[in-house]
Amino acid sequence: MKNILITGSNGFIGKNLKIFLKKNINLNIIEYDINSFETLDEIIKNNNFYVIYHLAGVNRPQNEIEYFYGNVELTNKLINFLEKFNKVCKIVFSSSIQAELDNLYGKTKKEAEELLLNYSKRTGNKVYIYRFQNVFGKWCKPNYNSVVATFCYNLTHNKEIIINDPEKVIKFIYIDDVIKNLIRHIYENDLDVVDSIIYPTPFYEVSLAKLAELLKNFIKIRENNILPNFENKFEKYLYSTLISYYDLSNLEYKAIKNEDNRGYLFEFIKSNFAGQIFISRTKPGITRGNHYHHTKVEKFCVVEGKAKISFRNILNNEKYSIIVDGEDCKIVDIPPGYTHNITNIGDRDLITVFWANEIFDPDNPDTYYEEV
Repeated sequence: MKNILITGSNGFIGKNLKIFLKKNINLNIIEYDINSFETLDEIIKNNNFYVIYHLAGVNRPQNEIEYFYGNVELTNKLINFLEKFNKVCKIVFSSSIQAELDNLYGKTKKEAEELLLNYSKRTGNKVYIYRFQNVFGKWCKPNYNSVVATFCYNLTHNKEIIINDPEKVIKFIYIDDVIKNLIRHIYENDLDVVDSIIYPTPFYEVSLAKLAELLKNFIKIRENNILPNFENKFEKYLYSTLISYYDLSNLEYKAIKNEDNRGYLFEFIKSNFAGQIFISRTKPGITRGNHYHHTKVEKFCVVEGKAKISFRNILNNEKYSIIVDGEDCKIVDIPPGYTHNITNIGDRDLITVFWANEIFDPDNPDTYYEEV
């Protein structure tokens, strides 16, 4: 079993990393958050580590001296303890692109980097320094140092978002991609790292105005049910992040039901790229449909009850019927050029899931009434 130490285990990256690693029963995860140096001393003394993920740091202190304590002194203590007990292991350090800038946070991160690089030269122990930039994802603290977290939190809590420079373009990296970079140091024996400083990929470039627009459109999904194109990974990751900021008491929202004497029907979700899904409840003996499409195709799936799906070719009047039962969960394709309907032939309400390959357009419905 390999021992893995994570400093800053209760931070944003630390939380995500330890959840990933704890799934591996062959790893023993030891956690350290910034508390006492004596605790860290004991941890190093009593354990041999395969990898130390040094993620602890300070970037928004109440007192500027905390920058030095959390970034420089903690790093110095860590390598002193390792040398003191003659420990051999890899160190993976979470730095920041701020290390390239002339501010106190950046200067202390840069100083910590240099301490680690000198330690590596003295001891031969491998050190990997990651300069992260604008990491986003679940569990990131809002109104702290992540514009994505702040925007997501504010929008899911009906608060205003403020943008001082809408056209500013920022590079973002998703937390799961960060974790994939980090865990390589456990599962790959010899990483081919050309430089001492690593800039993890992939990253996504977007302006603050575009970021706000995307997030506001995601909020509207609860009203219009229209999903974005999740082939775009950044939008997929951003939507997942937004959802994680809803309070548990605000996870549900009401669908709009179209109800009549037959039962009801409501839209579940729709997309300009993948069509729409809607669900119906139909009373016994009731028939829905009796229409055809020229181009639109659909799929029907009865999930509860028993139904008869009937077709007639509008060109040659060829007929066909299929009996479906919710116990079987069969999916039935509805081809264009066939008028079709679905009838509840059971003695209880029929629940059916429908999919169409396009969103219904009242100006061009491609739906023509004709009895089967």
